[in-house]
Amino acid sequence: MKAVVMAGGEGSRLRPLTIRRPKPMVPIVGKPVMEHILNLLKRHGITEVVVTVQYLASNIEDYFGNGSQLGMRITYSREDVPLGTAGSVKNAEDQLTEPFLVISGDALTDYDLTELIKYHNEKKSLATLLLAHVHNPLEYGVIITNEDGHITQFLEKPSWGEVFSDTINTGIYVLDPKVFSYFEREKQFDFSQELFPMMLKQGDPIYGYVAPEGYWCDVGNLSEYMRANADMLQHNVNLDIPAKHIGNNIWCEEGAEIHEDAQLYGPVYLGRDCKVRAGAIIHGPSMIGSYSIVDERAQVDRSIVWNNSYIGDRAELRGAIVGSSSNIKSKAVMFEGSVIGDNSIIQDGAIIQPNVKIWPDKEIEAGAVVNTSIIWGSQGRRGLFSRYGVTGLVNVDLTPEFATKLGAAYGGILPKGSVVCLNRDTHRTSRMIKRGINAGLPSAGINVHDINQVPVPVARYFIRTTEAVGGVHVSMSPVDQRVVEIKIFDQNGLDINKTTERKIENLYFREDFRRVYLDEIGAIEVLSNTDVVGHYLEGFNKVVDHEVVRKRKFQLVVDYAHGSTVDMLSSILDNLGCEVIVLNSGVEEGNPSRTPDELNKDMQRLATISSALNTDMGIRIDPSGERISVVDDRGRILDGMKILSVMTSLFLRRHRNGTVAAPVTAPSALLHIAERYEGNIQHTKVLPHALMTAAGREGVVLVGDGSGRFAFPELHPAFDGMLAIAKLLELLASFNMRLSEVVDDLPAYYMSSARVTCPWEHKGKVMRILSEQYRERRAKPIDGIKIDLGKEWVLVLPDADSPFFHVFAESVSNEQAQALAEKYARVVSGLQQ
Repeated sequence: MKAVVMAGGEGSRLRPLTIRRPKPMVPIVGKPVMEHILNLLKRHGITEVVVTVQYLASNIEDYFGNGSQLGMRITYSREDVPLGTAGSVKNAEDQLTEPFLVISGDALTDYDLTELIKYHNEKKSLATLLLAHVHNPLEYGVIITNEDGHITQFLEKPSWGEVFSDTINTGIYVLDPKVFSYFEREKQFDFSQELFPMMLKQGDPIYGYVAPEGYWCDVGNLSEYMRANADMLQHNVNLDIPAKHIGNNIWCEEGAEIHEDAQLYGPVYLGRDCKVRAGAIIHGPSMIGSYSIVDERAQVDRSIVWNNSYIGDRAELRGAIVGSSSNIKSKAVMFEGSVIGDNSIIQDGAIIQPNVKIWPDKEIEAGAVVNTSIIWGSQGRRGLFSRYGVTGLVNVDLTPEFATKLGAAYGGILPKGSVVCLNRDTHRTSRMIKRGINAGLPSAGINVHDINQVPVPVARYFIRTTEAVGGVHVSMSPVDQRVVEIKIFDQNGLDINKTTERKIENLYFREDFRRVYLDEIGAIEVLSNTDVVGHYLEGFNKVVDHEVVRKRKFQLVVDYAHGSTVDMLSSILDNLGCEVIVLNSGVEEGNPSRTPDELNKDMQRLATISSALNTDMGIRIDPSGERISVVDDRGRILDGMKILSVMTSLFLRRHRNGTVAAPVTAPSALLHIAERYEGNIQHTKVLPHALMTAAGREGVVLVGDGSGRFAFPELHPAFDGMLAIAKLLELLASFNMRLSEVVDDLPAYYMSSARVTCPWEHKGKVMRILSEQYRERRAKPIDGIKIDLGKEWVLVLPDADSPFFHVFAESVSNEQAQALAEKYARVVSGLQQ
């Protein structure tokens, strides 16, 4: 059998190590990771190999040649442009006339390929995927198979809410040449995202082989690279270490010298002709490359040093990586997670702080303390986006420099000459961060329309209905005064999707920004607030029946929460003929953030005032203008699910046969309301992007998230608190009802929730076991795992940003709902053992 080794990877997440070498050439204990793969193939009798190359292809071709030095026959298939995993293999179709094996050249593994091939032949499969269990399945394709091994479901790079297993696709396949008939040559095509789903849909024989034992590590980022080296040295991988074992877990290649006064605590690998001087101390797992020197009294602890590098006397490396031909001078210190690229110099006494990355050919002056990465800019982050956008501590995580780079990265994925709208809240921190973004975007050739500080729904509407291709809103966190949030919108004014987030992240971390020439630098235009607001109100007024509301003459208490809606909403309510008692109407530059306790006190105060004044309702609109909290005419505070039920009831009375979109956490009362008014409920994932996307679907008249945010497709698909207030008043007036009457008419429901701590590495396992154990009772998979128990249900939902599970339960009483939530919280805790 022949094998195809895919070796076109650029390895952007391994930078600066991959600036001058492709990812398959990164060394694991002295040999490129791809050489370990080729030796594994040879061990299983596969000596004819086609290597697909693209990024820095000559590095691979020059090193391995025709394979004769390894006792193999190697040919190469070059891609001029990236063609995807399947597209690159298609280039070698002429050489692959019989079943063949596909394996990555940049993932370390020792799997029994002979058993994989045997399994493929026994099943008479067209495609057999080698599967593995991993702690964090988010970056891989998640797979489900039946008892016979036939693949029944898979999902590429899921979010935590979509994870239904910790069984993932390793990228190792045995394929029949018939698969080439599914796609054309010289066109981008992917195995896991396109070919396998197509085969699954057509019912072709496609199987998953879960190896009973073995090791697999995608050397995809710096921490995984460190782990792969450590695992090799600690004998967790059944591959040969290319050196002589001299005892005490010390491995030396030819010519390595260890001074008798040096102290080595294995496992340690020493490359060819490297030298460890007197008094030096090396703690494993550590790798010292060929021709490198660890000088007197230097300390190397759990670190990797590549070839031809120098570690000076009394220098210290702690969990660090040093690239080729670099010099770490006397008494310099590198801390955990720091990385030095090729040909760099760290002068005497300099300190490289944790997680700092130094790009190749840099020199750090003596005594310097480096706490930000030196690339073409500064600072690196593991991941940019959370469910709230880009978030972080003010002037710690999110600095003006960071904002400028983020603006440049966002601009870099957009066509030159595009227009992006920038908006912010009233806080001075938001102004600072926004100005940083305002500098980064034009540098990438993007024109900026600065719309100042309008409510978020206004900004979303303006973006959707003008020439803008996207937008950015900067605000302080509504719950933490130390945190700033940056939300990026697409051309429809909605939160960008995961694909766009990954594009921005990749560009940001690579720092490969598009810097346009001076005549292409984007223009910055500050738009009139009156024009932006007027544009929104023009659309708003078309979808609200002002006359019916005016006739009712509502009396309201409104808490503006010192937000940006004060002027607009007060004008809207005035036009609707409402008599308003105003709370917290001053627009302040101080922080509008409120803790849950403070927010609860605000609502209690609102309820007290509303009840005392005998008004029709009390309303709090959050500072962004997206969320409302409501008190009815009897002084009852309506929680998010209750006001969602109210709005669903009113909208389906008005729009018979209409559809309301709500998250999977919504109570079954919505279904009873829909049945009563011949409407429909469409459940969605809980994240805002999924809900707002649902607003664009045919027949949807209302979207609610269960926390007070609503979207109205007749105007735009984004959450809009101002329109929610107007629509609530309009419908109550139309049906001549008081809010308390609608509340009293709702079907009863009882819900409870719990939160369970779960380490990241156990999340996938918990989801897999729950999926398997409750397969018969599991409702249609939408988000998390929902278990249908007849008159009860439970939803187990992994948190997208934190090491938690959320458990939601509905039952026939409050006590039963609480007991059900607590029971499944214990189940989730138990599955982590």
